[in-house]
Amino acid sequence: MDRELKARGASDGEAQRVAGNSRCWWRNSDGLIKTVLTIAYFDRMGLPRLS
Repeated sequence: MDRELKARGASDGEAQRVAGNSRCWWRNSDGLIKTVLTIAYFDRMGLPRLS
């Protein structure tokens, strides 16, 4: 997982901390993962916004 996060612009430390906490996605969703998977990232993918 950390390889994919690094490919999307995460630093080594951020990617390792998110990947190390991979069992707790709910907690990760309000943490460092938001710095990598931004709204702009999902806009580029063409996903519709829910709010």
